[in-house]
Amino acid sequence: MANRTRPVTQQIGRRTHRPGAGPANPLVEAAQHSVLDRAGHRVCLGQLFRERRVILVFVRHFLCYTTKEYVEDLAKIPRSFLEDADVGLLVIGQSSHQHIEPFCCLTGYTHEIYVDPEREIYKVLGMKRGETATTSAPSPHVKSSALSGNIKSIWRAMTGPAFDFQGDPAQQGGALIVGPGNAVHFLHYDMNKTDHMPINSLLQLAGVETIDFTNKPRIIEV
Repeated sequence: MANRTRPVTQQIGRRTHRPGAGPANPLVEAAQHSVLDRAGHRVCLGQLFRERRVILVFVRHFLCYTTKEYVEDLAKIPRSFLEDADVGLLVIGQSSHQHIEPFCCLTGYTHEIYVDPEREIYKVLGMKRGETATTSAPSPHVKSSALSGNIKSIWRAMTGPAFDFQGDPAQQGGALIVGPGNAVHFLHYDMNKTDHMPINSLLQLAGVETIDFTNKPRIIEV
């Protein structure tokens, strides 16, 4: 059965930042900056949520194993779920736009994705740099251990066309629910590389049907 809820209208949760607490809504300035699409074309960020509600997910560098595994789960969200709720899903990275297509092939991600190579939007929104330990539960979307995950990241860097991190390794991401317009309904700052907002929590807060990430076979009672 679909698990739906009314879209969130205010921030909730210990790890979130309340937009109204500051002197101004940071999205107003952020919306004026541009992001790059897969072809390197500039798109004004504000245009992407001017007339719709959108889940914005800012990620760490594309070589980060936690980013890869989180986006792999974002890729599992059926497009029909988003369309039924009239909600968009956007991933924003911080690499060069040339890395978008290989990253999408690697993760199977087919929803909207852009990059902010100079991290201007990350800075305006106050995304954290560096890591802070938290008492939060581990991300349900990260399957690899730190050791195996870091080995995979290093191997991808060594075997890639250029040895780079595809973004600033110290830059953390976050998640927002915004729009239409510059309304910020929810904002979460990642404190470290595994401090992701659970995807089903984002979907539920945005009024989108949640999904089962366990890949367990469904038991049908007859």
